[in-house]
Amino acid sequence: MAGTAPTTDAAAAKATRSYGGRRSGIRVAAAAAVGAALMGATIGRCADAFYLPGIAPSNYQEGYSLTVYANKLTSPKDHVPFDYYSMGYCAPKSGKKPRSTHLSLGQVLIGERHEPTDYELLMRVDEPCKQLCEKELSVDEVNTFIKRVNLDYLTKMNLDNMPIIMRGPTSTGEEVFRLGYPVGFQLNGTGETCLFNHLSFTVKVHKPATSRAAIYSPPGGQEVYRVVGFEVAPESIEGGCASRAADETPKHACVTEGRSATVNWTYGVTFEDSPLEWATRWDPLLNATPGVREIQWFSIINSLMIALFLTAMVALVLLRTVYLDFARYNSMDNEEEVQEESGWKLIHGDVFRPPRAAGMLSVFVGSGMQLIAMMSVTLGFAVLGFLSPANRGGLLTALLTCWVFCSSFCGYHAAKLYTNLGGENKKAVTLGSAFFFSSIAFTVFFSLNLLLWFNGSTGAVPFLTLLLLLLLWFGISVPLNVIGAYAGYKAKPLEWPVRTNQIPREIPHSSAVPPMVFAVFCGVLPFGTVFLELVFVLNSLSNNLLLYYFGFTFIVALILAVTCAEVSVVITYLTLCKEDYHWWWRSFVASGSSALYVFAYALYFLWSQPKTDAMPFLSSMLYLGYASLASLGFGLITGVIGFYASFRFVLACFRSVHID
Repeated sequence: MAGTAPTTDAAAAKATRSYGGRRSGIRVAAAAAVGAALMGATIGRCADAFYLPGIAPSNYQEGYSLTVYANKLTSPKDHVPFDYYSMGYCAPKSGKKPRSTHLSLGQVLIGERHEPTDYELLMRVDEPCKQLCEKELSVDEVNTFIKRVNLDYLTKMNLDNMPIIMRGPTSTGEEVFRLGYPVGFQLNGTGETCLFNHLSFTVKVHKPATSRAAIYSPPGGQEVYRVVGFEVAPESIEGGCASRAADETPKHACVTEGRSATVNWTYGVTFEDSPLEWATRWDPLLNATPGVREIQWFSIINSLMIALFLTAMVALVLLRTVYLDFARYNSMDNEEEVQEESGWKLIHGDVFRPPRAAGMLSVFVGSGMQLIAMMSVTLGFAVLGFLSPANRGGLLTALLTCWVFCSSFCGYHAAKLYTNLGGENKKAVTLGSAFFFSSIAFTVFFSLNLLLWFNGSTGAVPFLTLLLLLLLWFGISVPLNVIGAYAGYKAKPLEWPVRTNQIPREIPHSSAVPPMVFAVFCGVLPFGTVFLELVFVLNSLSNNLLLYYFGFTFIVALILAVTCAEVSVVITYLTLCKEDYHWWWRSFVASGSSALYVFAYALYFLWSQPKTDAMPFLSSMLYLGYASLASLGFGLITGVIGFYASFRFVLACFRSVHID
């Protein structure tokens, strides 16, 4: 959960204040912050989302006009968003399409808009039924409505930054909510498509205490109210408000494909007092249901079981065996005894021999470190509650910002590793670290953006936003990467504990299964730790649900890091015991190959969705494009964790034995 107990903030603040001491003090502070986050997520109210409101409340007097904003049209079956006014809804009275205002970069990238509508809502003034407009729908507009009703499109709106929701019971009687309301429905038995042309709004308001509202209240002591909820009950009514007022059951407002139709768009509004305060108005939307809690806890338990299994393997096999090796090797008196032995010490003259494609490995490691830094900072702020749900698109904006400013990590780690490996083509590594992952991401993004633009979707990024992204890339990210690479090349090279022989040692053939294939199979273990969390995330994104359970994600991420490190260390040790010194790439692939399983499950998830055959081509391309990009990033992150764990393990091993 994003929600952590209130003790998390205090512990994190205390850890932050202690930062700036010696290295030991930094480690203690970091351990305290991690421990506090874990305690807050596990012992505290794990199912309650914690966040900071992020904006000041808006106060409204009775009779004050409220503006309903349209965001976009989305569908769980079609991942292509559309503009609210791209449908046959009532056009603005001004005759001009309103422009979106106050959009963050993240909102633009996810295709969200902020367009005012002509719904007239007055604070605490109920309206049973009011006509918005009567519109003649053309044949094209009718066909568009029918197409999007068949794809289960939802209309997203907000009032005072609160999203519109539609409540309803599940099959078990539990009340749940849905973000947005459907465009329409299929009438059973007739094949007709009916539109939800009447919206019954329910606005929940809270009257703040005088002491709290004093600094906001207008002169004269007038009472003010704050919006704490926005709900809707859509209906399909033919004939408008007159039919609704009649005693008989009104007919549905249905349309037929290929025929024009006249539709009366109406609405009503009811204001309800609510004890819910403004600062906690998002809680009903963010609190996890019991079913979600069970899934998240089962995910953590599953991940812990895998991590404990690997930890036991490392403790029983590696530690015991390695310590025995230390004692045996250090007790040998002459070289003849060493030659009679077999094991990892015999390859001391080749264990640090640079691998093939050392430059590519350095670029992969640098890119992975950049992504780790980006995810760590973003997830840390999310767990502490700084990514408020009121800040729409804030998560994507934070990810992009952190990725840009963490580019120096990429250049530094790539350059430092390449220098330690004795590489000479430094310019290629510097350019590769600056453009490898970013160029792949931009190519995927730009290709999909062109398809969205041709399809008229709001997901298509405007030209000026595209220029802004290029400016962030070439104006900030690339220079920071070059600066980091310069620092990496100037850093003091690592001193290897043993010398590397001039002639490579022959590697004995001892297995029918290629070592790299075996390493790829090991990627299933890191994948197993995040499997249930991946299922939950994909379901949330597919159904356009609020994804705000960062506390659970943080715990799973820690378990994943431990699992990746242990898997790679085990594979590296087994490789060295076979007198094989090609451990560099295998340590990376052993944990990084989990990306293959993540992408494979993403394909299965797409195939297992209902009516996959009816999914539009563009929607499938969007899903596959971003799924492949996310899988690549996941592979780089897990691969780097495993690589550095194995790197430190090998250094520790050969520093602990006496070699003449």
